[in-house]
Amino acid sequence: MQAKIVLYKKVADDVLAMLQQDYHVVQFDGVDAGNRAAFMTAVKDAAGLIGASLKIDAEILDHAPQLKAISTISVGVDQFDPADLRRRGIVLLNTPDVLTETTADTGFALILAAARRVVEMADYVKQGRWTHSIGEDCFGTDVQGKTLGIIGMGRIGGAIARRASLGFGMQVLYNNRSPDPAAETAYAARFCPLGQLLQNADFICITAPLTPQTRGMIGKAELAQMRSSTILVNISRGSIIDEAALIDALESGRLRAAGLDVFEREPLPADSRLLSLPNVVALPHIGSATHETRKRMALCAARNLLDALSGKPTPNVANRA
Repeated sequence: MQAKIVLYKKVADDVLAMLQQDYHVVQFDGVDAGNRAAFMTAVKDAAGLIGASLKIDAEILDHAPQLKAISTISVGVDQFDPADLRRRGIVLLNTPDVLTETTADTGFALILAAARRVVEMADYVKQGRWTHSIGEDCFGTDVQGKTLGIIGMGRIGGAIARRASLGFGMQVLYNNRSPDPAAETAYAARFCPLGQLLQNADFICITAPLTPQTRGMIGKAELAQMRSSTILVNISRGSIIDEAALIDALESGRLRAAGLDVFEREPLPADSRLLSLPNVVALPHIGSATHETRKRMALCAARNLLDALSGKPTPNVANRA
């Protein structure tokens, strides 16, 4: 009898076929209150799980005593407790490389859109308000030659730095757990304490992972250190920013603008105050959402899981001791 894999996010047919070659695959197109009971039944004898956008909690794991590996179709692992998985002998795998450039593109798109008020001005035209030559009330701010502060100089942070330094002639400041000599050499990036970065950057881009240490790291005190002309961009996880404090800073003019692809609650509630602010560019967590990248992510996650279940080494283990 074939071992079982439970797939909790729909994937392309060829990815599904890859998994089905040697395993019995039970597929769910997402898990919610309506099918959670069926999902819990399915995992009881599963050797592997693969998917995204589902909190894999202790209740699920307690129902899956035969589970050997979980492969997430994402780079972030905040939906898991890596230490608990390690204690249970379950390997956690992710897709750290395949989405770097696409997510960096999204981050820089937000920098440009917020700086040049692209969404706001597009709406201005569509609403029929462009009836004469524009004045200063429609002006944006330059990106070229400004200072960009990057919080988290990992793969995506480095890709943002490359675009900023080599493409837009920006000075790059960065804050990270440790200095990155390669980024300093390639992009003239300068490592600095968080407070110094907040005080000196014209644009701030958050690319750090969500951890207990980064949760809420940008709050009222940190926002107060930024210049009133600063534009804040977040392409990491919404909970890194105190959203209420950010809204207050944007409404009061303490901050020029924000470009956000992630939020404390997702989907963003329709009554969120962020949606009423013209100086906010809000996206529905599209960081890696291109056809090409999502396909590569699913293929990578499938290969990760197949390798782990067959005992082959894989570099993409996210819960190593």
